[in-house]
Amino acid sequence: MSSESWPPQLKEWVAKCLGQMTDGNRAEAQAELKQVIADSFAAKSLWTTDWAGVQLKSLLPRPPPTLLSTSSLKRKLNDSTHASNKKTKKNAMSKTSSSSALDPDDLAALNRRAARFQREHEIERQKSWRQPSNHSSSSSYGTHANSHLYKSRSGTPATHDGDEPETNTNVPNWDRFTIVGTSQEIFKDYLRLTSEPKPEQIRPYHVLQETLNQLKKRWREKATYNWICSQFKSLRQDLTVQRIKNEFTVTVYEIHARMALEVGDMVEYNQCQAMLRNLYELGIPGKVEEFTAYRILMLLHGRNRSDLTLYVGQLTPQQKTSPAVQHALSVQRGVAMGNYHALFDLYMNAPNMGAYIMDHFIDRERMRALMVMTKAYRTLPLSFVQNELAFESLEVAREFLNEHRVGFFQNPNSPDTEKVLDCKPAGAPLASVFEEKYRKVQIRGAV
Repeated sequence: MSSESWPPQLKEWVAKCLGQMTDGNRAEAQAELKQVIADSFAAKSLWTTDWAGVQLKSLLPRPPPTLLSTSSLKRKLNDSTHASNKKTKKNAMSKTSSSSALDPDDLAALNRRAARFQREHEIERQKSWRQPSNHSSSSSYGTHANSHLYKSRSGTPATHDGDEPETNTNVPNWDRFTIVGTSQEIFKDYLRLTSEPKPEQIRPYHVLQETLNQLKKRWREKATYNWICSQFKSLRQDLTVQRIKNEFTVTVYEIHARMALEVGDMVEYNQCQAMLRNLYELGIPGKVEEFTAYRILMLLHGRNRSDLTLYVGQLTPQQKTSPAVQHALSVQRGVAMGNYHALFDLYMNAPNMGAYIMDHFIDRERMRALMVMTKAYRTLPLSFVQNELAFESLEVAREFLNEHRVGFFQNPNSPDTEKVLDCKPAGAPLASVFEEKYRKVQIRGAV
């Protein structure tokens, strides 16, 4: 039996009873309340009972306890066999007195609960008043007049069946109060919400789909990232306000995450990654394997070994067969084993946008590789360093060595193609530079 099929008088009576309950009688009163409603439902008298005149016995005022006379009290004190009975009666008296005096906090909570139930009953009354007897006209009117109140998170009107299982009257049906936007603007700058959102300021689902198409087009036309980011954050906000969680939501967050990676905006990327993880756990399909690989690489960047081990241990066999995930696990293995040759080969052949994440920790791994190489060799041609550590050019390799204070060349005046690194003087400052620049990892926007 659903509370939707209860008569308004019964709902008012239930709200009144709940408002009269205290911590001392709540369990007993709730049990009696359920029993009374169940008996009335079994007798098919929900609509014929005068609920205003029904009184729960557990909510009736209890008579004050009788005080013992002085003589009887003395007799009970002298009689050791009745000492336990006296203690029991004393505890009962204290419980009765404490339940009769309400704590101000409890009274305020009860008032708030009664007000909440009253608001729900008012909404039910308005709904019943607005529905004519004709079913088709009622359906049409309700859809247009209250579209921003009576739609579920999927964007379809919420239906209420009288045969639904019994629901808890203390838990509101939030789907009935979900906002559905009415704005037709394609683009809207992001503004943090400081008050209750209004339907006329929120874009509906079909407008948001067009917004995404236009944003992808603008991105291909080289629009500025700051404007694109603001538009995507506004798009995400409209989805959140309307409680839309479906494949389109996943697509929005995936696209924004890739754009953020491309420009190095790790704050927005981490926010998108965290939301995507929640959406994937809900079973909504998307590029799960791709972003699983990104997650592994991000944990490698942060050197969070405990979380990385836990996360890798939770991967499914299907995820481990994905090329992107296999690549990320190979990177993890190369870092753990110090196999810098394999690591930089994986860096040059990263699938999807994995290289954008590796860019954030590849210099650290280059320094670790140089610490090993300078101990193993006396001299190293600059061309060898470039190829082994995956630098884009000889000039970039030379600038990296100079920037990290290890540019000790035997022939500094020779062209880059002929320069030779002197490993003995270069090996000494490597450890101190590594400690100074790469010991601590700061990830902006990490979630």
